[in-house]
Amino acid sequence: SISNSRVLITGPSGSGKELIARWIHKKSHRDSFSFITASCATLSPERVEQVLFGWSDLSNKNDLNTSNLGLFEQANQGTLFFDEICDLPLQTQGKIVQAIQDQSFYKIGSNKKVHVDVRIVSASNKNLLKSVESGKLREDLFYRLSVVPIEIPALNKRVDDINDLIEYFLRILTKDLNSSNINLSPETLAIFQIYDWPGNVRQLKNVLEWL
Repeated sequence: SISNSRVLITGPSGSGKELIARWIHKKSHRDSFSFITASCATLSPERVEQVLFGWSDLSNKNDLNTSNLGLFEQANQGTLFFDEICDLPLQTQGKIVQAIQDQSFYKIGSNKKVHVDVRIVSASNKNLLKSVESGKLREDLFYRLSVVPIEIPALNKRVDDINDLIEYFLRILTKDLNSSNINLSPETLAIFQIYDWPGNVRQLKNVLEWL
């Protein structure tokens, strides 16, 4: 797709939201550029804006070995994926609204605008409308992110996807392990089809790695 529309993916934890985000990137005209992930739940509140927007050289004179590029710049011309967007501090959410609207921002410690061309894809396992109502997510950010909403059901609600996911993960494992094709017996495949998969796609991937 040549669309630059922002996409918001929701679904249970482990349901494959990042896989969908990567597929969207790969099928876009941006696929030759970077897919950068911002794992919002793991970003330190004290450093989150530095990580996202970067910092000026003058503000880090004693840290010359550290790159001053934030994730927005690293994703320039590509895709920036916000995983668990609701976990960002409210103040930072406001700055992201501005960055999305203008496709520009200020690095920490700088008064010079940086312009980027970034497609935003976001994901959450929470009910974001409730997060807006409770004040954890800015309403203006929610509506900017959810231009194209995608809801992913739990894996046990889409059994038809299991064989395709198995094939995909085994292809990756074969490449990573530098081995010949890995195949599952019909009996194993049948068990996979009827299992409930409480951990969703993430659990399926882990089981295949363990096998």
